[in-house]
Amino acid sequence: MPENPLATDLDHVLEHTRELWEELRGERIFITGGTGFFGCWLLESFAWANDRLELGAKTVVLTRSPQAFKAKSPNLAEHRAFTLLKGDVRTFEFPAGTFSHIIHAATEKNPQAGLVDPLEMFNANISGTQRVLELADRCGAHKLLFTSSGAVYGKQPPELTHIPEDYNGAPETTDITTAYGQGKRASEFLCTATGSASLQAKIARCFAFVGPQLPLNANYAIGNFIRDALQGKSIHVNGDGTPYRSYLYSADLAIWLWTILFNGKHARPYNVGSDADLTIAQLAAEVIKIIAPQLIIEIAKHPLPGQLEQRYVPSIQRAKEELGLSVQVNLSDAIRRTVNFHSR
Repeated sequence: MPENPLATDLDHVLEHTRELWEELRGERIFITGGTGFFGCWLLESFAWANDRLELGAKTVVLTRSPQAFKAKSPNLAEHRAFTLLKGDVRTFEFPAGTFSHIIHAATEKNPQAGLVDPLEMFNANISGTQRVLELADRCGAHKLLFTSSGAVYGKQPPELTHIPEDYNGAPETTDITTAYGQGKRASEFLCTATGSASLQAKIARCFAFVGPQLPLNANYAIGNFIRDALQGKSIHVNGDGTPYRSYLYSADLAIWLWTILFNGKHARPYNVGSDADLTIAQLAAEVIKIIAPQLIIEIAKHPLPGQLEQRYVPSIQRAKEELGLSVQVNLSDAIRRTVNFHSR
């Protein structure tokens, strides 16, 4: 069997989570969203730890299309620890048996405004979460991880450079383009209200990421920049390049999500991301410096005089202090590793 192209990263995940996995020895877990970016890294790292630590754990993976899952991740589809369950997260049939842990990583994607019915997006997120919570109650699960989003905070105030979990802002209720954040916010409430002494609900508020398996043709600036640079094209920035973002590497993401599932406190959200912020223009410059320094950057607009900063950057102090988490892979290395994956 060929070597897993993620082997180095998966060893990195295992190195930083080794003491946590004993909790899954001989257990059975359920995961939604297995074909997505988060799901891929959770399943890859689970299989890696399961094999090397001989945990004997099993996973049922909910997917709309087992065929698509097998095409994307044949090594996982054929793994003895995985069973694929075909179904929609809103209506799937409950599998028989018990599960000790559930990870709800399925979500309706956050597209560009106007491309998706906002009410459908909101309802899909809510009904999917309700269905997963019904399964958790029926199967006797004692821990559930919900992958939420920094979108629950609404617009980040420009004077707040890094947004903490106790910030009380929210998406504007009369803005239909906030359907994704509204759905995540309501789903957090459902997880908290449904959780009990027998079910601990862990909440991960996820920001922006980079790494192998991140789609390069989706609506992610860093993925688009890497794609264009690999193709020898100039980097095009649609806006003025001034908004601030930060990016956590995918292997670190897996470390954070598993740690929150195992050790996070019930109904206490944790931001998941990097606190090393930079502008979109600086991000484009970093990408071409690593891939093709001869390329140029084209910025579509000029900043307006006196405009306020736009930011989407988390404070990760809570995760650092309570869970011992940190950013292990800096952005430059994260971009290099992503490029190497797509260039192999």
